[in-house]
Amino acid sequence: MNVLTKIILFVLIGGAAVAQEQKPLSWSRYTVKDEEFSVLLPTLPAMTTTQALRKGDHERQRRRQLETSLDGVLYTIDVYQNPQPRQSLDEFIAEMSADLKYDPASERAFTVDGFSGKEYSATNNPNPFIVRFIATEKRLYRFMVRGPGVERPAAKEFLSSIKLGKNTEAVEVSEGLGIPVESALVDPVYAGKEVDVKARILDSPPPDLSTDASNRAAGIVILRVVFAKTGRVENITVIRGLPNGLTEKCIEAAKKIRFKPAMKDGQPVSIWMQLEYALPSF
Repeated sequence: MNVLTKIILFVLIGGAAVAQEQKPLSWSRYTVKDEEFSVLLPTLPAMTTTQALRKGDHERQRRRQLETSLDGVLYTIDVYQNPQPRQSLDEFIAEMSADLKYDPASERAFTVDGFSGKEYSATNNPNPFIVRFIATEKRLYRFMVRGPGVERPAAKEFLSSIKLGKNTEAVEVSEGLGIPVESALVDPVYAGKEVDVKARILDSPPPDLSTDASNRAAGIVILRVVFAKTGRVENITVIRGLPNGLTEKCIEAAKKIRFKPAMKDGQPVSIWMQLEYALPSF
């Protein structure tokens, strides 16, 4: 059986969202309790905390990952403890760049609040990204934007907004799924139980996994999207992602879904949907 035929797409009708008049998009500054960084994001991000083993010496280190998305661009912050013996910025970059393909000539040095960092980019790749690495005495940071649109002003604003040090005025992020960017929409978006006729999928192409198959991890990518009344998939928010460009491939597949919009009072309306792409190992 061809591997592409084994990809399973689950579509769940959004049931928790409440139809409301949307407000203009407004970014806020976010931080994490007991951490010393802050950054601008379009909405409250999802956050997970895990324990990892450092590849070089297998020292245990806590990892926090914050993630949200807007218009197909994924915003990710990875924060690692830097236990003794301290890892240098270059050692951290080498360890964290194994799954990133970029031209070393794109390297750009910068400083944030007195700390050195390096930026790399691959804006012409099929899966474009811009990533910034920063090392402090106790923490190692990776700030990254991925997906089409990484050169838009919003992505650049995210990267330039990075601050190090305590920020008592920033919104504190807690463990959990975060809040999707509903405020970016103009029209009301309905839950499945609020419409008369639910959206009906006509065609759902699978993600293109024809490249880098040997480096692919199995798992599930979960996207929260809007099936808009215009017949387009919009406002894509990543609930759960996978590395090596798999999340971006699922986002591209979601954008190609053809469907008949939901109906309410005899008129087409926008509706929240959840898409789950179950990707097999190679």
